[in-house]
Amino acid sequence: MTSSNSYPFPPHNHPRNWLITSGASPIGLATARAVLGHGDSVLLGVEPGDSEKDQGHSRERAGEFGTFMREEVHKDEGWRDKCKVVALDASNIGQCQAAVAEAVRFMGKIDVLFCCASEAVIGTVEELAASPQTLTLVRSQFETNFFGPVNIIKATLPAMREKRSGHIIVLTGITSHLGTPGLGIYCSSGWALEGFCDSLAYEIAPFNIKTTILQPNLETNVLTNPITSAPLMPAYSSSTHPAPLSRSIIGSLLDHISPSSSPPRQKSLQSSRIESITPSLPAPMISPLITETIHALCAIAGHENPPARHIVGYEAVGSVKEKLKTVSEELEDFVEVSGAVDIEEQEEEGADADEGRGDGIGREEGGGGGGGKEEGEGREEGREEGREEGKEDTTKVGDEV
Repeated sequence: MTSSNSYPFPPHNHPRNWLITSGASPIGLATARAVLGHGDSVLLGVEPGDSEKDQGHSRERAGEFGTFMREEVHKDEGWRDKCKVVALDASNIGQCQAAVAEAVRFMGKIDVLFCCASEAVIGTVEELAASPQTLTLVRSQFETNFFGPVNIIKATLPAMREKRSGHIIVLTGITSHLGTPGLGIYCSSGWALEGFCDSLAYEIAPFNIKTTILQPNLETNVLTNPITSAPLMPAYSSSTHPAPLSRSIIGSLLDHISPSSSPPRQKSLQSSRIESITPSLPAPMISPLITETIHALCAIAGHENPPARHIVGYEAVGSVKEKLKTVSEELEDFVEVSGAVDIEEQEEEGADADEGRGDGIGREEGGGGGGGKEEGEGREEGREEGREEGKEDTTKVGDEV
């Protein structure tokens, strides 16, 4: 079991209550171990296929989860009373509401909601638009990575609003900052979720509910969750396409991690058919992938003033900084073009300039010679006399009528 001293929890006077989605995933399990070791309570949401051994690609994950429950939770009296499992398919709003109700019944309230469900669909934009089957992959990607978290967040908000406290943490990745060739749909689902959370943060701030977007490296989320690959189009094969596509990079990584895989993962991801795999990573390799993320999560969760966005690891920070530098440089390169479209502001500035020039001319005429002031006063007196004479003529005409 993981010692509570392994992770830096923020100081608080009472244990935290967690609702963790995708509780059978490597990150979900590692988080559960860490927070239970710290004395917190956890409700784990688990998809039915991850808690039973009758699902093909989920069999290994189900086995790991079963081992965790039998050998760690049930054998530890303190953990057994503080950990509960519920079925949770986040695409089903009814199951989301039921999970939240059970969490409130079991723990009293939800202090931290951690959304960590994820899957990666690999394929270029053209490959994923090639057939009805690949378009279904796009919808599935958004159901898991966007609509699922949105559903569970919406279901949790009433309970947090009632207590006027809570912290919502969503796991995305630096791909929500960086465009990644071959992962366009995966990236866009993360961008959509981040836009949702950025807007939500303003709406729920008055209720003392915070949000944090946790962004680890690409490998952390992709290599620890299911991967589905769209059929390869010849135009985007590595032999004809110069850009380094994610299909080749991820396949090479998986083959390096599990060289005994048959067929090789890279070959599977280069297939002309839809292929789905769940990476089978040995424990010594999973730990380095997720340790930094769990470390950051434990430091942030429940913090009084958590960051709205937290990037995990120096490598990820460097990648995002480089992207932001590029954006800033492009902004400066075209700042004059950007400003040129402010027509209304330019017209106002032009009117102000014309008015200034008019004032200057008046001052020059008024102060052009020693008699300028006197001439101005004489002209004013003449205008007054003319107005008086006009009034007298009007009165006379009125009397005659």
